Amino acid sequence: MFRPVGRFEFEKIQAAGFRAFPPRLPEQPIFYPVTSVEYARQIARNWNTRGAESGHVGIVLRFRVPAEVAAKYPVRTVGNREHAELWVPAEELEALNASIVGLIEVVEIWWAPAT
Repeated sequence: MFRPVGRFEFEKIQAAGFRAFPPRLPEQPIFYPVTSVEYARQIARNWNTRGAESGHVGIVLRFRVPAEVAAKYPVRTVGNREHAELWVPAEELEALNASIVGLIEVVEIWWAPAT
């Protein structure tokens, strides 16, 4: 699984020792990890680097959960077929975090283009 994040979410993951994703905000009822590194790159590069709420940084993370855990959540395609994400209800994120095997890993970091 992959998760594109911005600077501020990354700092919370780092503070958790790369073992958990932070709780969702009240206006974020779903946690959306994605199934491909290509889709995570698109989000990190094209969206996160452009947003002040992401600190103008896009970071691609990789994490592993057992297949039977991932299978509990529906996979939704939100665009073309490469845009597949798991939809994990916010209230189940703690259980998902508990099932992470090993550490959350940094794959790539994208910075906003210099102006």
